[in-house]
Amino acid sequence: MAFLIDGKQISQQVIEDTAAEVAEFQITYGIKPGLAVVLVGEDPASQVYVRNKVKRAEEVGLNSIEHRLAATCSQQALNKLVDELNTDPMVHGILVQLPLPAHLNEAEIISAISPEKDVDGFHPLNVGALACGEASLVPCTPLGCIIMLKTVYEDLSGKNAVVIGRSNIVGKPMAALLLQENCTVTMVHSRTKNIEAVCSQADIVVAAIGRPEFVSAGWIKPGATVIDVGINAIERDGRRRLVGDVDFTSVEPIAAAITPVPGGVGPMTIACLMKNTLTAARSQVLARELEREAG
Repeated sequence: MAFLIDGKQISQQVIEDTAAEVAEFQITYGIKPGLAVVLVGEDPASQVYVRNKVKRAEEVGLNSIEHRLAATCSQQALNKLVDELNTDPMVHGILVQLPLPAHLNEAEIISAISPEKDVDGFHPLNVGALACGEASLVPCTPLGCIIMLKTVYEDLSGKNAVVIGRSNIVGKPMAALLLQENCTVTMVHSRTKNIEAVCSQADIVVAAIGRPEFVSAGWIKPGATVIDVGINAIERDGRRRLVGDVDFTSVEPIAAAITPVPGGVGPMTIACLMKNTLTAARSQVLARELEREAG
């Protein structure tokens, strides 16, 4: 049986470590890092996500600022709010909860957020910095996956890793982070030929394809580590259940380590959002100090 990589336990450790660092930061600089969360509309899933993020922010000791806008909010009004948050010295991180209502341009909003406050790590400048191996704010879910992998391996260097899915939110940044850890990385997707054979050679498989229980036992090399990013709602036996992109029942006996769904990657995403907010605050304070010294 595979070792279960417990996302709840690992995320709680990240939260506790971040809370201690936030307290130290506040003592050192007299500043409470601030996270602004913007929710447009009343999507039930988004409301749950925002509620959990606000709860965790308060737990960590961040100044949590919540903005709720109507689903009919205009692009101009949303842009204006983001501009105000960009210039607010009490706000160190900005998160606009996605998805947005269909009439709003998500790419425009992502680009409007100051890169220094982009705690989702989606701004094109942060994406480019990550691709170049430079310091940047990193998307929370891939960052959480790396933290989880480091609980299994002391060193990821030289591991063969396959990332299933090429999304901008998970797949591409995941591949970039694995490369930074000196893994040999292959990215597979819907057009990949012999995808099962490619995956079956991997020491590490990260599944982020958005298809319930798509990855089965034949995809996995015995002794591999499987990180399941997917979270899909399905009906089974007359009940609604959450499952990942991996068929856990068939894969778990083959893998050496695997993340469950739920309770795996999900909790890590919010924990890493808190971690990113502190990272952003530190960078902004350091930048201001350098400006004062230079000026």
